[in-house]
Amino acid sequence: MYIAVFYLVLAMVSITSGASLAKSIFPAIGPEMTTVLRLSFAAIILSVVFRTWKWVPRRKQLKPFILYGASLGLMNMLFYLAIARIPLGIAIALEFTGPLAVALYGTRHWRDLIWVACAVAGIGLLLPVNAASAQLDPIGVALALLAGVFWALYIFAGKYAGASGHDHGMHSGITVAWGMSVAALISIPFGCIATGGVGQIDGHIILLATGVALLSSAIPYSLEMAALKKLPTRTYGILTSMEPAVGALSGFLFLSEHLAGLQLLAIACIMVASIGSTYDNNQINH
Repeated sequence: MYIAVFYLVLAMVSITSGASLAKSIFPAIGPEMTTVLRLSFAAIILSVVFRTWKWVPRRKQLKPFILYGASLGLMNMLFYLAIARIPLGIAIALEFTGPLAVALYGTRHWRDLIWVACAVAGIGLLLPVNAASAQLDPIGVALALLAGVFWALYIFAGKYAGASGHDHGMHSGITVAWGMSVAALISIPFGCIATGGVGQIDGHIILLATGVALLSSAIPYSLEMAALKKLPTRTYGILTSMEPAVGALSGFLFLSEHLAGLQLLAIACIMVASIGSTYDNNQINH
């Protein structure tokens, strides 16, 4: 079990490090084109690893993959646009409200009110309406929250695509690879319109973008798959809730992003809400 926990922590470090590396490319090509390159290279890597050409979806199977890929692509695009304006740890915390809302949806336990209150308090402290967060870009905050909405949609679309793929004998890795490919295709127009083409992309940028794809997709996906085989779902969900803190640390170490005390408290509130709702939901399910 300890090795599985190590895998999951390493996956979170990889994801947040990938986001930090991606943010360092923004001045050269912008968040939109960074998203395109990240998703495209991740799609290529996953397609080669899982040999997607052996399982090509038929026309009637396309809808689940299009919904899955669209939500994945827009979630990533909005998140990168958000971290271009606000610190990484804060963006991750705000984005976490999406899966948190999914976890709380439909539950009827009285303790859910506590987790909702924690989440609302955290979001309230991060809104640029108080002294601690007055300097935060309101558009960046809105983009992070919208990324959370698409993360919630991604969860439902992922289940839909996964069930459809399973019914047709497709491995979960194949489903992710095809979804990533759709996400890359959907992101290309946004990237090209925002940057006016691909003329500014050189070998150095391609190398960095490949690193982003590996750190943000290929490596953490493999580590999470290995961790899930050994960890209970509750433990996995609770540990994953630590990602905003890991993101804040990554932003501090690699991007010199310093957060105020109340902003750190806000991140902690959202993490507590995520941990609590994860624990309660698994208690109910078992």
